[in-house]
Amino acid sequence: MTSPPPIQKRSFIVTLGLLTGMAAFTVDVSLPAVPAMVEALTTSLSRGQQIVGIFMFGMAFGQIPAGLVSDRVGRLPVLYTGMSLFLVGAIASALAENIEVMLIGRFVQGFGAAPAIVLSRAIVRDISSGKAAARLMSLMTMIFTAAPVIAPSIGALLVSQWGWRAPFIMIVFLGVIIIFGVHRYIYETHTPDAGQHPVRQLKSSFSEFFSHRQSIFGLLLIILPPAGFMSMIALAAALVVEIYGFSITQFGLIFATAGLSILVGSAFNRLLVTRLDSMQIIAIGVTLYGISGVSLLIMAWLNSAPFVLLWGSMCLFMASVAIVMPNATVIALDPLPKIAGVASSIIGTIQNIIGASGAFLGAAIYNGTVRNSAVIMGTVGVLVVLVYLLRPVLCPQVVHHPDELARD
Repeated sequence: MTSPPPIQKRSFIVTLGLLTGMAAFTVDVSLPAVPAMVEALTTSLSRGQQIVGIFMFGMAFGQIPAGLVSDRVGRLPVLYTGMSLFLVGAIASALAENIEVMLIGRFVQGFGAAPAIVLSRAIVRDISSGKAAARLMSLMTMIFTAAPVIAPSIGALLVSQWGWRAPFIMIVFLGVIIIFGVHRYIYETHTPDAGQHPVRQLKSSFSEFFSHRQSIFGLLLIILPPAGFMSMIALAAALVVEIYGFSITQFGLIFATAGLSILVGSAFNRLLVTRLDSMQIIAIGVTLYGISGVSLLIMAWLNSAPFVLLWGSMCLFMASVAIVMPNATVIALDPLPKIAGVASSIIGTIQNIIGASGAFLGAAIYNGTVRNSAVIMGTVGVLVVLVYLLRPVLCPQVVHHPDELARD
């Protein structure tokens, strides 16, 4: 096995960030194309918005296989296989002549993107733990937040200049670039372990994951927020354009502020990591979740809100994601160095099922009102606070394992 590079190596960290942000970019760059795509493929807006949820379901189904196989054969073979599938799905979507082919292509894209998400986290756990892992996760988060900052604006520009297919063609080029980055900069970080039958290995890995209260607590903090922000992403174009009357071009710029909020949250988290421990940082992020959630629920109850206040509360939610998620991921994976692939896939699978459900639920209940646009995200913000308040029961003690690395 090739020795892993130092975690300070910029090209290594940037490539991990691209792997982490690939899914977000794929979703966000396509959003401005939805109205024109719906018209061109003669389908409904509700059906067209399913390109978000079906992508997330594809990612959910792909993560457990990716995690298990990567623990058995190594990280790189699974990354290459996943990226190849991603390219096939991206090409199918770019060439789609009907909504059925588009949705199949998006599902394949999601399935192929799953290893990128799973293994970027697993690689971090392979080579680090505790504060070192939190710093690396934070750096990766800062890199991948460029996706929601720039993707909607890029998508809007591409649609206005070359039509609705242009963002989907760009996704194809993104896949090629990331494959090159993996080949050039990512090293194998895991010693394969194929000693057990795959089914027995999967069962034992699941048992070990759920035997750690710390992992369960971290999991709950990670999996709830996607239901909120994916419902917002799925409804963003309708909310901004239909309810508040902004143009598609303005939508790209407005949506970028949500990504900028994640970037601000990531930078804040990066600052906090050097001064506080993970649980203290999580407490700050959870407080922001609570403020955002309560504000959104009040606006949903009133069924009316100034756009700045509504969107500002959503942006605060997104900033909270960037603070809580990297630290909660470290807490969840820290006790599990030898099964980091499966552990990461458990987190990702549940996270994406809940995120996809939030996107589908948001599209299903959307009726052109502020209430139905804000209620899911607001509810999720309050639920995250409740989980944190139950910490004495769920996870009385958090322990880091700095000497247990999967590559040893």
